[in-house]
Amino acid sequence: MPRREHMSSPHAPGENTGFIILISLVATIGGFLFGYDSGVINGTVDGITTAFNSDAAVTGFNVASMLLGCAVGAWFAGTLADRYGRRTMLLLAAVFFIVSAWGSGIATSSFEFVIYRVIGGLAVGAASVMSPAYISEVAPARYRGRLATIQQIAIISGLFASFLSNYLLAKVATSSVAELWMGYEAWRWMFWAELVPAALFFVLLFFIPESPRYLVARGLRERAKGVLSRLYGAVQGERKLGEIDASLATDHHRPRLSDLVSKATGRIRPIVWVGVGLATFQQLVGINVVFYYGAVLWQAVGFSESDALLINVLSGALSIGACIVTVLLIDRVGRKPLLWIGSVGMAVTLGLVTFAFATGGVDAAGRLQLSDSMGLLALVAANAYVVFFNLSWGPVMWVMLGEMFPNQIRGSGLAVAGLAQWTANFLITWTFPMLLAGIGLATAYGIYTVMAVISVFFVIKFVHETKGRELEQMEG
Repeated sequence: MPRREHMSSPHAPGENTGFIILISLVATIGGFLFGYDSGVINGTVDGITTAFNSDAAVTGFNVASMLLGCAVGAWFAGTLADRYGRRTMLLLAAVFFIVSAWGSGIATSSFEFVIYRVIGGLAVGAASVMSPAYISEVAPARYRGRLATIQQIAIISGLFASFLSNYLLAKVATSSVAELWMGYEAWRWMFWAELVPAALFFVLLFFIPESPRYLVARGLRERAKGVLSRLYGAVQGERKLGEIDASLATDHHRPRLSDLVSKATGRIRPIVWVGVGLATFQQLVGINVVFYYGAVLWQAVGFSESDALLINVLSGALSIGACIVTVLLIDRVGRKPLLWIGSVGMAVTLGLVTFAFATGGVDAAGRLQLSDSMGLLALVAANAYVVFFNLSWGPVMWVMLGEMFPNQIRGSGLAVAGLAQWTANFLITWTFPMLLAGIGLATAYGIYTVMAVISVFFVIKFVHETKGRELEQMEG
């Protein structure tokens, strides 16, 4: 095993830091589109409900349908990336983003809309696992966490951009269901706005190299050596090539899903269960209820559509600020402390939101009515919850999934964790309108509070720190 001092040295002669940062930023455009595609639905719920004349269950499925594609995309992206490459899968995702953005806006029925949203989901699922994996595989350990955290900033920036675009388009048209330009309603233009960053992502991907770790795993050592030399310089590149070779030396076969089962015990490796737990708890705390149904949520407690969309913009801005703080902290304090601090913060703030909602009454239209003080408490606590999430589980979960698995099982481990993440996301998103109509906001948020409490103990007992460790040191 390489000596640790070589891995953690603050300076690496010959390293092309600027190039590493640049190609990582290109990869994070996938995260931006992930966020935009996820958040754009927030301002279009009224539009698709009106256009397709759907009830609560159908509306919930229309919103959540993308997440089915996300689960499939995440599942296959990891294994296909082991076969065809990380960059190749990102290129395919870019094409799917373009198709989905256009089709979702032009759809004339729920069925047609769901098809295009599922295509978008395939892209989001692939980008969600491939972008952080690519960054982790090209970045040095000493600032890998910061670069991988930029992925979450990109996701939140995408959400923020979609919230801002939704707000501005609805304001120009007077509402999301009003006609805007060329005879099309504003909610359709909300989807079409994504075409610009999606096309940019597709073009820029042609200018970044393939992951060197993928190239070594495929036996393409000369290509890998060329990429590593470009990233780290000739001497460091040669050393890194040797480290990657050594990490794969005990098992020369190509990566496959069966590698997730330990040969020694015949059981699924513990690291896989930890990955699944991280991926699942990130969703069970209910964050995407805020991201996907923010406008519906705030209208349900008495805010106008315009004010609700503006609150989404505020939440997006706070999220970006929180992620920037994480970039500054993650390689200093580590991943695990941020996770458990975030879990405690989310449990407290979700509890306050639950309390505020529990004090409300229901008007003749069935909408929750809060007093001024309780409305303010719900608004502040909900935004504090978003901040705690984006200080911790939002970025850190993706950082850890991208780096915690050994080289041999990284693609397969990401596939399983990604499937778990998006399946949980789908279940939370699909059930929220029914929970809202059936048991109310207070009970729904009470469930999310309990999950945040449980996540504290999960982190303390099962999650191990990965700060400062090279990918070749990860154990399964």
